[in-house]
Amino acid sequence: MLASDQGSRVTRTYFATFIAIGMCTGLLGPALPHLADMTGSSMGQIAILFTARALGTMLGSVLSGVLIDRYDGHRVLLAMHLLLAGGLAIVPFSQALMLLTAVVFLLGVAEVSINAGGNTLLLWTHGTASPPWVSALHFCFGLGNMLIPLVLIVVLNLQLSFAWAFWIVALYTSLLLVPLLRHESPRPPGEANPDRPAPPAQDTGRLVLFLSLFALYVGMEITFAGWITAYGILNGLAAADAALMVTFFWLTLSAGRLLAIPLIRLLSPWKVLSGCLALGMFSALALHFQWLPLPPVALLFGLAASAIFPVLFGLSNQLMTMNGRTTGWIFLASGTGGMIVPSLTGPLLERAGTGAFPLLLATLVALLGLGLMLLRTRVKTTSH
Repeated sequence: MLASDQGSRVTRTYFATFIAIGMCTGLLGPALPHLADMTGSSMGQIAILFTARALGTMLGSVLSGVLIDRYDGHRVLLAMHLLLAGGLAIVPFSQALMLLTAVVFLLGVAEVSINAGGNTLLLWTHGTASPPWVSALHFCFGLGNMLIPLVLIVVLNLQLSFAWAFWIVALYTSLLLVPLLRHESPRPPGEANPDRPAPPAQDTGRLVLFLSLFALYVGMEITFAGWITAYGILNGLAAADAALMVTFFWLTLSAGRLLAIPLIRLLSPWKVLSGCLALGMFSALALHFQWLPLPPVALLFGLAASAIFPVLFGLSNQLMTMNGRTTGWIFLASGTGGMIVPSLTGPLLERAGTGAFPLLLATLVALLGLGLMLLRTRVKTTSH
């Protein structure tokens, strides 16, 4: 762990960094029609950009883990910031779909490398006291997601090219190079302070359970965000009203991560996770049995999902030795879950109808609860 003053400065830099990658991640969706026009592609053809970014994040998850363990962490983040800023800057000039696809693939590598690397370095900065800081870090990522549509709206209202949205984010990303160069990078806990207690012994069973939980959670989050609008339309909502459901979800998810910061200080991670899953199950059942209309369900499910990832990530730091490679595996599992579960939802809705959607959500919440119970049992068994 770094000294408190230096640790605070480094942490603020990570917060600013996560606003940047949140903006970058959130930019692709709103910019998609403009990118389709620029490349002369149909919406079906331009959708390949999502696949390219997903493949880039999977490669970056593994690559970043190796790099963070082997080299100075801030130098790795510096290189990925340069790749991110450069990629954003040249997107408006990539007017062939194949070239644009390659650039978006590299952006995916850079985004997840900064994400995984920043999470790892934050854990090394704050040690076992990291859960509230992780929650704040992920709030900053959500803040970037919420800010970027406003940036694009302002750019278009000023009658500027959509390219300026990419260049503004590229400029902001470039400004973060200075504090990364200035601050010393945190080191792994054992290396930084040999007098501290040794980190927990690596347990393959715990790691597998954590990877499964992260894959299930991200699959659930992306499934809800990706399909709730279609679910609303299929159930008779106007398209504009249905589109608001995902906004409600992200709004309470981001706000919940902010509210979780003091909550995590008061309650154990197990209690916070159990409370989130209980609220998630209630929301899914309320949707299935029509106890509540769709807008409150979207708000409640976002609140239920808000603290799961940061608290689970902080808990993993308490129960396992967290290095770059481990964090990389976590983000690889998360990306895999985020690809597989939403892709199965479409065929499920086609075959079983819209009534299958809340049951799918309830099943995912139940599997998360089962995984959490197995993890707690594993911890009790292997701690004696």
